[in-house]
Amino acid sequence: MLDSSPTSDAAALRPTPMMEQFLEIKEANPGSLLFYRMGDFYEMFFDDAEIASRALGITLTKRGKHLGEDIPMCGVPVHAANDYLQKLIALGHRVAVCEQQEDPAEAKKRGGKSVVKRGVVRLVTPGTLTEDTLLEAGRNNYLASVARLRGGAADGSDRFAIAWIDISTGDFRLAETDQLRLSADIARVDPRELLVPDSFFADDELGPYVRELPVSVTPLPGAFFDGATAGARLAAYYGVGTLDGLGSFSRVELSAAAAALAYVEKTQISERPPLSRPVRESDGAVMLIDAATRANLELVRTLSGERRGSLLAAIDRTVTGAGSRLLAERLASPSTDPEWIERRLDALDHLLRQGRRRAAIREALAASPDLARALSRLSLNRGGPRDLAGIRYSLDAAARLAEVLGGDGQALPDELAEACAVLAGAPHDLAAELAAALADELPLLKRDGGFVRPGYDADLDTTRALRDESRQVIAGLQATYSAETDIKALKIKHNNVLGYFIEVPQQYGERLLGADYAGRYIHRQTMAGAMRFITTELADLEAKIASAGDRALAIEQATFDALLAHVVAVSDALRAVAAALAVIDVAAALATLAETDNYARPVVDRSLAFSIEGGRHPVVEQALKREGGAAFVANGCDLGARKEGDAGLIWLITGPNMAGKSTFLRQNGLIAILAQIGSYVPAQSAHLGIVDRLFSRVGAADDLARGRSTFMVEMVETAAILNQATDRSLVILDEIGRGTATFDGLSIAWAAIEHLHEVNRARGLFATHYHELTALSQRLARLENATVRVKEWNGDVVFLHEIVAGAADRSYGIQVAKLAGLPASVVARARDVLAHLEETDRKSPAATLIDDLPLFAALVAKPAPVVAEDPLGPVLDGLLPDDMTPREALEALYRLKALRPRRA
Repeated sequence: MLDSSPTSDAAALRPTPMMEQFLEIKEANPGSLLFYRMGDFYEMFFDDAEIASRALGITLTKRGKHLGEDIPMCGVPVHAANDYLQKLIALGHRVAVCEQQEDPAEAKKRGGKSVVKRGVVRLVTPGTLTEDTLLEAGRNNYLASVARLRGGAADGSDRFAIAWIDISTGDFRLAETDQLRLSADIARVDPRELLVPDSFFADDELGPYVRELPVSVTPLPGAFFDGATAGARLAAYYGVGTLDGLGSFSRVELSAAAAALAYVEKTQISERPPLSRPVRESDGAVMLIDAATRANLELVRTLSGERRGSLLAAIDRTVTGAGSRLLAERLASPSTDPEWIERRLDALDHLLRQGRRRAAIREALAASPDLARALSRLSLNRGGPRDLAGIRYSLDAAARLAEVLGGDGQALPDELAEACAVLAGAPHDLAAELAAALADELPLLKRDGGFVRPGYDADLDTTRALRDESRQVIAGLQATYSAETDIKALKIKHNNVLGYFIEVPQQYGERLLGADYAGRYIHRQTMAGAMRFITTELADLEAKIASAGDRALAIEQATFDALLAHVVAVSDALRAVAAALAVIDVAAALATLAETDNYARPVVDRSLAFSIEGGRHPVVEQALKREGGAAFVANGCDLGARKEGDAGLIWLITGPNMAGKSTFLRQNGLIAILAQIGSYVPAQSAHLGIVDRLFSRVGAADDLARGRSTFMVEMVETAAILNQATDRSLVILDEIGRGTATFDGLSIAWAAIEHLHEVNRARGLFATHYHELTALSQRLARLENATVRVKEWNGDVVFLHEIVAGAADRSYGIQVAKLAGLPASVVARARDVLAHLEETDRKSPAATLIDDLPLFAALVAKPAPVVAEDPLGPVLDGLLPDDMTPREALEALYRLKALRPRRA
């Protein structure tokens, strides 16, 4: 308690011993809110209290004084601390948890003013969470670190590496990268916390970048990233003498890995998470998708940050948290290895044809808790009896799955066969031991006791009987003594002075003092009409009853520790089981998705093919089904090379807004991603050559925080595409150049198409309203025009959502504006203005570009001659031959004949 009534001015300026302790611990943990344990509360003082009270919405109080000033204070109950931690971490705070490290009674022995020993047992940061209440079941909680090696590349440029760890599952990976790809790799990992050298913030290029990252960035001293000692630190963590057994890593990769491990050790204090050995991702092993493309395609979250409406939400049919995390991981990092993709497709195909077996598999998986996270909590001494039960139920599920998968002796595809072998070899003896030891109803914390099953430990059963059934035990002993002495009036009683004692009428007391019972009954007290005795047996029983509660809890704690030791001893096998369960869950989930949503198996190889028949947008299609609307209109796409040795095609797509261009663009990117994660795809058929990099610039948004307009953001993203795309890439661009003046925008779009065609040679989809660009198909051999079909009816436009060869003749903007609800007067005036402009003899923007820029000289065309007004023009413009019946065509012909000018 704080001293709130000092006896003098000098005393008022002296901090209390407790406050001295708080300030000392706070100074050792700068940058963190200090949860200071006082009994059943975590208290916060000074600035920490003011920050926490605002963040958590709890009352700020004042208690005691420090240097003559009131001390702000607030607190949270220990039992509800996780809820408050979750709020603080979500707001970007870090918390140092300070616990009492001795019994208050021990402190009193040192003197009345002695303070209970306390110490920080853990630093809670966004990237080091392990509690279920603080984690999302279907999302990895990665802590990532980035290291740089100056001049490390062959061309003298800097090399970078990124290492990422999920201490809640033990996952540990690393990869080498470069500055151009760094942002894409960070976006792919999607860490909750990113560690960088503090020197990054002073770097002209990296400083602005790391400050603006949408993650919690933690700067660390350069010593954390010291490449000279990184290998030794990594070997020391895993207790090996050399790194040869861990793998071959570059110096910059070791620096990133060592920094991440050092931070884990710093935050976990005395505990060491059981991390798997680091896995190095080889260069080019996954499809590169930059942050802008991930946002545009809404892979795991929508543009508003929600999971609902994303591709992940649309395809996730997993029944376990581990399966959902693995699916999200694959979606973030599609493979570029056709053989690996084929393995996954084979597993999916097998389960797709095994409907009943798949249902049994999913039922068994649904009964499996999160094995990896339970194991991590137990290894960090943060687990409880329910985590032990989670291990047991997961092993039970593994046994059932091994039986279901391999029970009939049918050959399994490689991925399922390997997973089945892991499940069959699981430590099932541990499951049997846990089943025998753990009760059916379990407390959350081991300190609550009551989690050991009756009959597992005889000593515990006896102790519990003393604790819970002391009256029956005393009554039984009373009956024994009464029969032994033949004194029916003998009673065993209790008071606060003597404790338990035997009381008999006085006439029988003399008998107990006689030689027949010498030393057996010890006289304690003579009362009027009664005598009181004790026995050695009764005294021992009293002591056992008094300590039965504490002893029963101690036995249970020892049982927990023994079970925990067994779990930790087989942790490597348990991690393998957890991984196998996740693999099976993803395969069964994707098979279920393919069956329910009519997906097809794609052909994925190393060619430059990109042929999709009847492709559909997986998210939009499901939304239409939920809303009971019209069926999704499927469209094909063929960007493959027309002859061997050529690069792929670029489709230039024109057509009005709202006709489905953006949906078509996105669906092809999503189909490529789904194919390369080893999933069936929403199409009638698909043949896709590996896409090494996927770029998508769809939609418009500004970046006010960085002072960038919509057009500037568009140009930055387009520049990244043109600087990085290869002939194996897929590039999706929508309305490039529309954010500036017409001639400027048209010129930029024109030049971008030429660059994609001649330099990048990438497969691409380029949507535009600049109809002048369609002339490029005459010169660029691999550029083809496509358009979205529409139909005009009584002055309105009907969207058919079909992609066909050819170019749109206009944009139908006024019709779309009418559909959007513009006032009728505005729409009418717009029609008048448009008619006037169309009648005006203007030189086309495309011709202006061709005349002014030698780059386009090859497309120079003579200006169209000025002709007299044609009375047939308006009628011809309104005819849609493809949509006319024979009778309508005949009637139109008669009308045209009647309008033809007659010769004088």
